[in-house]
Amino acid sequence: MSTDPKAAAKEATGRHAATYVADDMRVGLGTGSTVHFTILDLGERARAGLRITCTATSERTETLARQVGLEVVAPDVIGALDIAIDGADEVDPDLNLTKGGGGAHTREKIVASMAPRFIVVVDESKLVERLGPFGTPLEVLDFAPATTAGFVTQLGAAEVTTRPERSDSGNLLMDAHFGAIEDPVALAAKLAAVPGVVEHGIFAGTLVERVVIAGDDGSVRVLMH
Repeated sequence: MSTDPKAAAKEATGRHAATYVADDMRVGLGTGSTVHFTILDLGERARAGLRITCTATSERTETLARQVGLEVVAPDVIGALDIAIDGADEVDPDLNLTKGGGGAHTREKIVASMAPRFIVVVDESKLVERLGPFGTPLEVLDFAPATTAGFVTQLGAAEVTTRPERSDSGNLLMDAHFGAIEDPVALAAKLAAVPGVVEHGIFAGTLVERVVIAGDDGSVRVLMH
């Protein structure tokens, strides 16, 4: 455990999320620096006898999980999940999320939707009054990306930028900059209807069971609806 309070809290938060996992569960493993510690903790418990089957939201998560000894299978093989644990880039007071800073939001949304329990782990800097300052990640087909970006601009985005890297599924990654989002649920529905958008990074708070937060002072706290 780090001697830096913020780093220690981040590790403690990731490890706390792992305590919700029990024997014989089917677990969705998310992507991010805090979930990293969840995966390490589950690997340690698996070596001590914990029996779980996992599916991963990204190739790097799958690699890490296998390295620490966890069984990882494809989502269609695991079928349904008991729990999913993932990070977020923004969390508002209603537990709506911005996700996709790592470009895995499509796979993350599929995995989160497979689980009746979705646990989110973040540090305190991710808490916001309104979603939007981070930008809204988009996974986009490369058939007509400028046209798709134009549709998103018509919804109110001041700018839509394209990242140099692609998603694990080979699609383009973009970020739409709306500023503070007044109604993330309404915007999510509009983005979902844009032709060419494979998936967007707004996750409704109704998906989220609880958010485990690493405080700047080294504390760990939990928010629930």
